[in-house]
Amino acid sequence: MTQPLTHFTFGRREFVAFIAAMMAVNALGVDLMLPALPAIGAELHAATANSRQWIITAYMFGFGIGQLVYGPLADRYGRRPILLATLIGFVGASIFAASSATFTALICARILQGLMSASTRVLAVAIVRDRFSGRQMAKTLSIAQMIFFLVPILAPSLGQILLAFGPWRFIFYALAAFAAFVLAWAAMRLSETLAIERRTAISLTSLRNAYRLTLTNRYSIGYATAASLTFGGIIAFVSLAQQIFGEQFGAGDRFTMLFAVCAFAMGCASFANSRLVERLGTRLISQAGVFALIALSLVHLAVIASGLETLWSFIAIQALSMTCIGLCGSNFGAMAMEPVGHIAGTASSVQGFITSVGAVVVGSLIGQAYDGSTFPLAIGYLGIGLGALVIVYLVEGRFWFQREAALR
Repeated sequence: MTQPLTHFTFGRREFVAFIAAMMAVNALGVDLMLPALPAIGAELHAATANSRQWIITAYMFGFGIGQLVYGPLADRYGRRPILLATLIGFVGASIFAASSATFTALICARILQGLMSASTRVLAVAIVRDRFSGRQMAKTLSIAQMIFFLVPILAPSLGQILLAFGPWRFIFYALAAFAAFVLAWAAMRLSETLAIERRTAISLTSLRNAYRLTLTNRYSIGYATAASLTFGGIIAFVSLAQQIFGEQFGAGDRFTMLFAVCAFAMGCASFANSRLVERLGTRLISQAGVFALIALSLVHLAVIASGLETLWSFIAIQALSMTCIGLCGSNFGAMAMEPVGHIAGTASSVQGFITSVGAVVVGSLIGQAYDGSTFPLAIGYLGIGLGALVIVYLVEGRFWFQREAALR
């Protein structure tokens, strides 16, 4: 473990809590305004209901692009100064969003928010990788994500509460306040985890070598791409949730509760993964999640085709599907990072870019196909599962159960 380079240092519990808080900046940036999407669209004159989805996808686009920058900077200057600078930027971008007078201005502000919050994803993974590797890394990320997944459960309800006290702009001021809290926590307590002797100068040669290693290692590129598919499923659901619950099923008044059920399922999956990953391994758990997602998608399509789709059938299948995605995400990320841990900052940037931008493409394709039914989401999830299955096979050459059979 790298020795801390500043006076303050985290204990294990505070370390996990802080990593979760870093992740929560991004989660709140996505989920807090979900109840306000109709109001934002109406006041800023969004062209169509589907246009409101760009409030989410624009943020995620900026989030993906920004990750290419922060890895090399973090490998050169350390994790702490980059985190402090970008949190300040996020506070400013949130205030910009709150003051937007047009839909175009808001979209620009959302891209800027995403660009700033991208550091939290890169640096969370890099900081954890500085201290842990392999199954310990997967376990730590799973525990942090378990706490982090409480945010999507609570965020829409918090957004609804904020709307009860004022206009949708209050939501962006709340984002600024939370980012300022994390900024203060980091300034007072975060130790630098990257020792000076491990820092690398920024040069075209070093970047080219790091990018080449990250993009040519089949585990790195393969599992980052698989993660982009499953993350795309999350973006698709988040973008569509308000429309599906409110417009298709007429349950807009219960949106926050219904959304929380699905988010809670992902939290349970991360908790289970943190308990089981050291004993069962990342490959068994993630591959089981992929096969289960495919099976659930086929069941969902059968329910839709038979005309039996109801609010409660959708909730049940969607919650189980989110559980499967939760079992894949942190494990795919840990396996992608494992062979490139010595360039964790840059590798995390490249992998994060692939995962986030790929997810935006996948999520947007599914979201913009919304036609007033759950069919686009169901067929999209089937495609995600099949795509991830093919990638896993190409990376590993066989599935986990085939390897176990060969060992016997």
